[in-house]
Amino acid sequence: MNGTERKNIHPGSRVKIVQKQHQKTGQLTEGLVKDILTNSQVHHRGIKVRLDNGIIGRVQEIL
Repeated sequence: MNGTERKNIHPGSRVKIVQKQHQKTGQLTEGLVKDILTNSQVHHRGIKVRLDNGIIGRVQEIL
């Protein structure tokens, strides 16, 4: 599923995100969504979230 639409992401969802420092390499981090940080309904680079372990990044995949 696509991570660019806010309606697809909910707290507790398992996702893969890219952190800011890994945007060039594309390295993904998997985890559970704790908070959704993007207010807009759509973001072309991915909705920004905070995972339950505190890592912040943009959603690339919803598992």
